[in-house]
Amino acid sequence: MGYTRPPTREGNCQPLEEGLRKNVQAPVHGEALTVLRMSLHHPTPGSAPFASVPPQLEHDTSPLLVGRGPDAHLRLQLPRLSRQHLSLESYLEKGGAQLAFSLKALSHKGSVWVNRLTLSFQEQVPLGAINKVAFSGIQMVVRIEGGISLEAFVCYFHLSPSPLIHRLRPEETDEWESVPQEHPPPGSGQGAPGPLSFLHSPLQPNHGGAPEIPLQREPLDGVLS
Repeated sequence: MGYTRPPTREGNCQPLEEGLRKNVQAPVHGEALTVLRMSLHHPTPGSAPFASVPPQLEHDTSPLLVGRGPDAHLRLQLPRLSRQHLSLESYLEKGGAQLAFSLKALSHKGSVWVNRLTLSFQEQVPLGAINKVAFSGIQMVVRIEGGISLEAFVCYFHLSPSPLIHRLRPEETDEWESVPQEHPPPGSGQGAPGPLSFLHSPLQPNHGGAPEIPLQREPLDGVLS
């Protein structure tokens, strides 16, 4: 499983409340917010999956929930989604002066892919400046622009008619599990071990304990292969 351990209190971050006490004496009206620019794409014709997506959303520092449930802050109308499928979570890195973000998988139904890392239930990974996310057929690109405020951030949403992530691996579409594996037809000879198959298979020990390498017959003199 390839994923990065989420920030911990003992690691490279501090509780957001503690950071607020140290860095902010009082709320400043009009303080610049951190901006998350989120582009969304789904292959379904039209914009039905994104009918409930607002142009923008200002949010406090609690986890921003993404899913199809009524309590999700970003609601996506897809039956394969969980009510709470994933969350975007803000935190303050140790010694940091701006909000940082991580993405956490909340669904048992399937995995979430973030920058080529596979996240299963309750796993999370810190986000960088530009992030590619795929889940349940949805492609999402998240761009983070740092701001001054530590009390809130704002999301701007863009619906893309074209794919955002090219050359997806099959498992990142969540459709590979339903594709039957192809087997060679009987008598085709495919799958049979060839003369060099021992190069691609583990060596089998013989009764004496030493590995046994299959012998290859040398061609006769004057015979071209």
